[in-house]
Amino acid sequence: MEQLKSIGIDVGFLISGLFGAILLMSKNAAEDLKTTILSIVGGAASANYMTPILLDLFNLNTPNANYGIAFLLGFLGLKGVEMVTEKLFGKKMVEESKPKRKVRKPSQKKAPVRRKK
Repeated sequence: MEQLKSIGIDVGFLISGLFGAILLMSKNAAEDLKTTILSIVGGAASANYMTPILLDLFNLNTPNANYGIAFLLGFLGLKGVEMVTEKLFGKKMVEESKPKRKVRKPSQKKAPVRRKK
């Protein structure tokens, strides 16, 4: 336990975030296994590392709230990290790219091909 703590892993936060991420993935029913695994690991990691920041940011000293916040961060995943960075730095760190619209060329009708009998 102390070895994990020495590398910055709080098992309680990690497990709370893991359950939050699993709940989100079961809600979204992701079809891609890679996306599912990365979302769960990302949710657990964001809960582990972002929970202490939020606790300090909002001056929360209630031990019961710690695991609830970790669960929510695991559930929110990357969106939770974005919200925290906006709160800390006051701006979006990652700009969302707008999908490009494909311009369709007007279709030209071809003359029908007549076959010889």
